[in-house]
Amino acid sequence: MRLQYSIVYLCLILALSGCAVFAMRSHKAIGKDIARLLWNILPPVAGNLIILQSQNETLSAVGCYMFFIGMDCIMLTLMLFIFRYCGVAEKMKKAGYAVMTLLTADVIQYLVNPFTRHAFTLERLTLDDAPYYRFVPHIGQTLHRVLDYGILVMLLAVLIIKLARSPRIYSERYSVMLVVLIVSGLWQGYYIISRTPVDRSMIGFAAFGLMSFYFSLHYRPMRLLDRMLAGVVSDVPEAILFFDANDRCIWANKWAMELLHLREDTLDSTNTKLGELFGSLDLHESEWCAKRCALIDGEMRYFVIEMHAVSDDSKQVAGSYLDIRDNTEEQQRLRAEIYNATHDTLTDLYTREYLHQQIEEVLKESPDTRYLIGFLDVKNFKIVNDVFSNVFGDLALKQIADWLRQQMSERAVFGRLGGDTFGLMMPAEEFDRAYFESELSRFAVKIGKHEFHLLIHMGLYEILRNELTVQVMFDRAHLALTQIKDEYRTHTAFYDDALRRQVLWSQQISAELPDAIAEGQLQPYLQPIVDREGKVTGAEALARWIHPKEGFLAPGRFIPVFEKNGMIGEVDRHMWRCACEILSRWANEGCEHFISVNISPKDFYFFDVFAEITALVREYGVDPAKLRIEITETVMMNESDERMQILNAFREAGFIVEMDDFGSGYSSLNMLKDMPVDVLKLDMKFLGRSENNQRAETILRNIMHLTKDLGIDSLTEGVETEEQYRMLSDMGCILFQGYHFAKPLPVADFEEQYMQ
Repeated sequence: MRLQYSIVYLCLILALSGCAVFAMRSHKAIGKDIARLLWNILPPVAGNLIILQSQNETLSAVGCYMFFIGMDCIMLTLMLFIFRYCGVAEKMKKAGYAVMTLLTADVIQYLVNPFTRHAFTLERLTLDDAPYYRFVPHIGQTLHRVLDYGILVMLLAVLIIKLARSPRIYSERYSVMLVVLIVSGLWQGYYIISRTPVDRSMIGFAAFGLMSFYFSLHYRPMRLLDRMLAGVVSDVPEAILFFDANDRCIWANKWAMELLHLREDTLDSTNTKLGELFGSLDLHESEWCAKRCALIDGEMRYFVIEMHAVSDDSKQVAGSYLDIRDNTEEQQRLRAEIYNATHDTLTDLYTREYLHQQIEEVLKESPDTRYLIGFLDVKNFKIVNDVFSNVFGDLALKQIADWLRQQMSERAVFGRLGGDTFGLMMPAEEFDRAYFESELSRFAVKIGKHEFHLLIHMGLYEILRNELTVQVMFDRAHLALTQIKDEYRTHTAFYDDALRRQVLWSQQISAELPDAIAEGQLQPYLQPIVDREGKVTGAEALARWIHPKEGFLAPGRFIPVFEKNGMIGEVDRHMWRCACEILSRWANEGCEHFISVNISPKDFYFFDVFAEITALVREYGVDPAKLRIEITETVMMNESDERMQILNAFREAGFIVEMDDFGSGYSSLNMLKDMPVDVLKLDMKFLGRSENNQRAETILRNIMHLTKDLGIDSLTEGVETEEQYRMLSDMGCILFQGYHFAKPLPVADFEEQYMQ
């Protein structure tokens, strides 16, 4: 008997060691827990082996200690393993610490047993005609058994609870381990009660360790998995068909049955049905994917068809299965997304980006065809929205889109560029300028029985060079709109070489402006301002450009360009600095003349005008009253309250504020009552605008009286004759400016004539 059980224990030691080494190398998280459990089962098994083979009391005692202390280690690692295996490690953390404390105390009591003999002693027996030492339990051994069995009961309870709460697919892995652990415990109990010489219960614990290794790292409930997978495939919302190695359909789920109108007894016709619905499908080939469409119940449906091979354990193809997935909704959603990304949501026309792309493609496909690029702009569309509401504005844009669909042929492409602008490209031969002028001149938005006229202009650019980007082409077509002067009689305009030269000129002088300022090419010219006695009292500083190549540039060649692109601010700041330099020099020479400087409406958008001018006055030590601030009425058209505050700040700082071009705006008299100005500047052209000069003179005389009553000085510019000078003087005008007195002069010439 001793030899037989020794062989069994030796085999178990080898099996446990091999499994422990394998578990340590496992990539699964629980592998380390399994390895610890197996390593800790080894000492009790080895202890039993020593007890069986030993005929010496001391060696038998060593085997007993290995067995009892090893059982404590088994219980500890078994607890950690089952907590991890059942997923309750966090919940049972406190219980785990308590068990570890008790087991440590139990190990300590065994370590002192050689001195106290309170746990166990050995008694000599004869077994198989040889001495055999069996332990005799005392109080310490009883406590040890109570502790270990208590832990075992707790772990069995954890397994039972987990088994009750787990899905059926996982029940086997818990139930088998539960049974083995119960059998091991009962086996150990039987040994304690029966007091048989040889303890066989460790065979049960070793078996539990091997079972734990198998179920944790290798076990798969294949039969149950097969049943579950069959159920999943049957219920999956895709058509699944299984074929044998001879391409004969052997099974189909309910979706495949419905799609192909099959029954269990008609599976042999599957291949024919597939061909009728989807056309030719190569069922002999494995691992392929195809996209097909089919007419199902009068509706076109889209499908993704995939064929997959199924191999056996020897890597031989045992069959295949066909997966047919209906992706009609996905295709429809994708097409809708593409459409929404390429079409304007309001008008259903192409978006700007997609229109550019389509134009590029057409130009590549038809490089020899002459095309026109058109840019349509609705004039004053913001006012239309403000007056008639955004609903009306949206309706107007939709009707413009409908008009484009009616006018353009299939060879044209068109879309909405954004806001109230539209773009198109059409063959040049299809453009009839007279026809489009007529159409645009009478374009009206219709709401019920009512019609509202819209003013639409179209700029055109003939594509002569395809290497230009589409954006540049539209920019040129847009630029052509600047040629339309009579907005209500002319509605179309072409981009031409003259316009191109103007654009190039604008770009050239804009690029040269910084150097022109730095090198002194941009100079102030002074036009004298005289009083009623004809005495020069001051001057207006006007910008003049002495170009190194072009010579003297008239203001009309560069001022409008800078006013349009916003660079007028740099010109004005330079003139302000020059004026301060001149006034500073004059003050040192005892001259009391003033200089008026202009402030453009755009200056207020780019920098703090008040801060800039007051900083210059402080820098040059100039009397603010000598640097007059000249604004136009249009400055007050936007943000009038804020501009009023700025002008008041100038006056409080000692500056004199002049209003230029009075009478050219929309609300001169209305604003005059609130506007903080000291001088009102009138233009003699006011008299030339009317055929009834007597009425114009009457208005002018009353304006003079009005300014006097308001405490505002009057200054008339554009005085060209002695007769005008006398008439204005009689009317009460205070100051005068014009060619009758002098043209704008270089600073040196002005100083030579009027400061001697």
